[in-house]
Amino acid sequence: MITENKYPILEFDDNKVAKLNPTSFVDQSFETDKLIITFFPEVMDKLVDEGKILHEKTIGGENPVLIYRFLDDDILITLGQVGCPACAGNLDLFHAMGITKVMFCGGGGVLDKNIEVGQILVVDGAIRDEGFSYHYIEPSKYIFTNPETTEKIAAYLENNSISYIRGLTWTTDAIFRETADKIARRKEEGAKIVEMEQAGCIAVSQFRGFQYGALIYGGDDVSQDEWSDRGWHSREGIRYDLVTLCKKLVGIL
Repeated sequence: MITENKYPILEFDDNKVAKLNPTSFVDQSFETDKLIITFFPEVMDKLVDEGKILHEKTIGGENPVLIYRFLDDDILITLGQVGCPACAGNLDLFHAMGITKVMFCGGGGVLDKNIEVGQILVVDGAIRDEGFSYHYIEPSKYIFTNPETTEKIAAYLENNSISYIRGLTWTTDAIFRETADKIARRKEEGAKIVEMEQAGCIAVSQFRGFQYGALIYGGDDVSQDEWSDRGWHSREGIRYDLVTLCKKLVGIL
């Protein structure tokens, strides 16, 4: 049933069946239920060069999605696409193909200068400043990851003496509209990092009922008077290690 609202984005329909469903595009399923979504293309290239992953499948379309498999474990990995409609939309399709355990790893802009480059944020949830998630989960300011899943991730990091922080992200559609006032407001509301996918991915995992966890590392700095890149794209060691960490984590979800 649809809940009417003056603004279309706030109208929510709880009908589980749409006219077009992910299952309409599925002709075969994956042989594993574990997947890593990463935003580090150079890490993917390195894993291929090292012979650690092998191309498993290409999901066709106007923007084909390449899926790889680790040779030493029953885990898939793919390069995420920017923004909730692309990244979280693909996640819904992956679930229809048998994926039920997902680890996401990417980078985001820090809202606090004290968050160093490479500092890992275990995502507890997101402020929903985008549109995609509102079609999966009824309107709210916040959306949260599954507590049991997130606790498993945190426990693993603690048991292995891996430094991390926990908290919320700010998910926005508009990278060029992160104004000073919005940044200050989102920080007051609890966000530590700004990014473009988490609210949507969390919403899909809630709607479909599967396990999802995310690690976002501190990248550029949007908290100061002037934006600072901080060279975050060139932190190859951090990015490679983060994918390796997610490979271990997805196996315990």
